[in-house]
Amino acid sequence: MPNIGTVLREEISRLSRRESRSQVDATKKATAQHRRDIAALKRQVAQLQRQVTQLSHKVLGALSASSDPTAKRVRFAAKGLRSQRNRLGLSQTDMGTLLGVSAQSIYNWESESAHPRDEQLAKLAALRGIGKREAGERLKQLVGTNGKNRRET
Repeated sequence: MPNIGTVLREEISRLSRRESRSQVDATKKATAQHRRDIAALKRQVAQLQRQVTQLSHKVLGALSASSDPTAKRVRFAAKGLRSQRNRLGLSQTDMGTLLGVSAQSIYNWESESAHPRDEQLAKLAALRGIGKREAGERLKQLVGTNGKNRRET
C-alpha cells in the first residue's frame, strides 16, 4: 500500500504543473501576438522610410532642376582671391568696392575665416576675366557714383 505522503506529494505536483501550464500558455499566446504586432510595425516603419526617401529625392531633384541648370558651380580659394587682387593691383578696400562688400569681408575671405556667398562668388567669377585697366575704370565709375573720394595711386 502506498504511503499517504507520497500520494499527496504526487497529486500536489500534478496540480501545480497543470496550473503553471495554463498560466504559461496564456503568456506564450500574448508574447506571440506581441511579436506579430512588432513585426508588422517594423514593416510599416520601413515602408514609410522608403516613401520619405523617395519623396525627398523627388523634392530635391525638383529644387535642383528648378535652379539654373547651365550655371556652373564656382570654386573659391583664398590664395586665388589674393593673387587675383594682386594681379589687378587693387587694395582690399578697392576689391571690396568692386564686389559690393567691405574690406573686412575681403580680409576674412583671404584669411579663410569666412567664405563668400553665392552672389559674391558670381561677382568674383565675373572679375576673373578683366584686366587692370578695366578694373580701374569700373572702380572709378563706382567711386564716382557713390560720391566717395578715392586716393590716387
